[in-house]
Amino acid sequence: MPVVQKPDISAHKDLFLYRLRHSASHIMAQAVVELFPDVKLGIGPPIEDGFYYDFDTPHTFTPDDLARIEEKMRNIIAEDAAFVREEKSREEAVRLLQDRNERYKLEILSDIPADEPVTFYTSGRFTDLCEGPHVEHTGEVRHFKLLKVSGAYWRGVETNPMLQRIYGTAFETEEELRAYLRRVEEAEKRDHRKLGAELGLFGFFEEAGAGLAFYYPKGATLLRQLEEWMYGEHLRRGYEPLRTPHMLKTDFWKLSGHLDHYRDAMFFIKDMEGGSADAPIPGISYGVKPMNCPGHVLVYRSQTRSYRDLPIRYFEFGTVYRDERGGTMRGLLRVRGFTQDDAHIFCTPEQYEEEVSACLDFCFHTLDTFGFDYYVGLKTRPDDKLGSDEIWDMAEGGLEKVLKDRGVPFFYGHKDATFYGPKVDFIVRDSLGRDWQGSTVQLDFNLPERFGMEYVDAHGEARRPVMIHRAILGSFERFIGLLVEEFNGAFPLWLAPVQVRVLPLTDELNDYAAGVRGQLQEAGFRVELDDRSEKLGKKIRDGTVQKIPYLVVIGKREAESGKVAVRSYFDGDLGAMELSQLSARMKDEVERKLARRKD
Repeated sequence: MPVVQKPDISAHKDLFLYRLRHSASHIMAQAVVELFPDVKLGIGPPIEDGFYYDFDTPHTFTPDDLARIEEKMRNIIAEDAAFVREEKSREEAVRLLQDRNERYKLEILSDIPADEPVTFYTSGRFTDLCEGPHVEHTGEVRHFKLLKVSGAYWRGVETNPMLQRIYGTAFETEEELRAYLRRVEEAEKRDHRKLGAELGLFGFFEEAGAGLAFYYPKGATLLRQLEEWMYGEHLRRGYEPLRTPHMLKTDFWKLSGHLDHYRDAMFFIKDMEGGSADAPIPGISYGVKPMNCPGHVLVYRSQTRSYRDLPIRYFEFGTVYRDERGGTMRGLLRVRGFTQDDAHIFCTPEQYEEEVSACLDFCFHTLDTFGFDYYVGLKTRPDDKLGSDEIWDMAEGGLEKVLKDRGVPFFYGHKDATFYGPKVDFIVRDSLGRDWQGSTVQLDFNLPERFGMEYVDAHGEARRPVMIHRAILGSFERFIGLLVEEFNGAFPLWLAPVQVRVLPLTDELNDYAAGVRGQLQEAGFRVELDDRSEKLGKKIRDGTVQKIPYLVVIGKREAESGKVAVRSYFDGDLGAMELSQLSARMKDEVERKLARRKD
């Protein structure tokens, strides 16, 4: 069951923090304008952990500039100017922004509905188009820090100008600010991209394509262990495996609704003839799959189904591809090619509550196995959706009922579902307090209707099945990225690419050490032998840096006694023990799937 809940954003403290950070972004914008008068302003919202503001300027911001901007902000804060709200007519607003040549603000103004007020906030010498809210005076923003500069396309569109985005954060107290900065520093140390390179797990090659992960031998071993465990967990729950193609005809993606609702995220391929002129996309024959569900629907439709066959539970570790924007990708956490632990359940309307409940149990079991904290959200219909409101009412009500019947605390994510059905999302909170999208369970009445799916009921009548989409890990890539950061690269023994490394003290003991390695391999463990002509201290340090769970030291005494000296990454020096004792200890740790944390 969830052990944490989504923070209540309606609480007074969070509302004040929102206003505080929004005000800090205005103060930062004022400081930038006064230091760099040729700058043009974009947007400057508060965000989950702070705030940012986008600037268009020929000057490239440097770390020294951030220090200057911070100092200027302190001067502005010391003035303790009031934030004053003022409504202006649309004509007045246009004149003001044209006089300042604020092209981005004019674009924002044009998007404000005619029946909504146009508001500006002024603090001292600075006035900005803004809907608010803010704190009362600039002097309330005392505990802040500017963090970094990055590029950002205006409104996130790659054909728009590239602006410079300055990120910062602000808190009510100095203690909260310092605690956050410590978490940021720790997050940098735990960055899975950095650890992935240091531990030899995976890499990215821009020349081969952005957002495409390459698993090295140790990373592939880690992935394989995770896949094997998940495969067994699926079989134990009555799922059957599938393997479906990586691309399907565009006609089929049109039928599924993806061309109308998901086209911007898809990749397309011409066949040798260049595609047909009357195809859904003229000249294009195939779409690379962004999701596995349509392929599973085809397998379901391949034969007549009876109510006696249902529920049918298909699963696939299916690789999909999505055209993510360049600025949104971050290592394994957001990529263009990834493998989902995907499954689709086809059941009768009378069965779906029980099936959804079982999916929730699968999610609980998996996240609890790794010791993650998490909370649950019910995501409801987006504006761009398939099907009628009546169908969505039924699907949302069904998921809501299961959550309430199970006593699962949850929040509502309004308009945050995928286009074909509402979903229950599990949000994983890591040890640094950051939130990540994890497991998902989605209830779908729309695709069965679009694909004309049927089963024969007890009376011989054709009926529509209900379709449940679910992924427990979400994707193997994102889950591994989370594991690397959550465990700081020190994986649980059952997942560790190398579980034990044997370290002979001298070259004369290499043969004996090789025998120890062989016995451990025969016992089923993943073992390395470090027989380099290096000092033992260096070998131990290298094994510790690589976060190998067990280091087995072989000296003359151990060779004569038939024992081994054992060092645990988590527990330190364990002393001498029989090899059978070490094997038993490790087997117990593997079988219990211990999710130990040291760092």
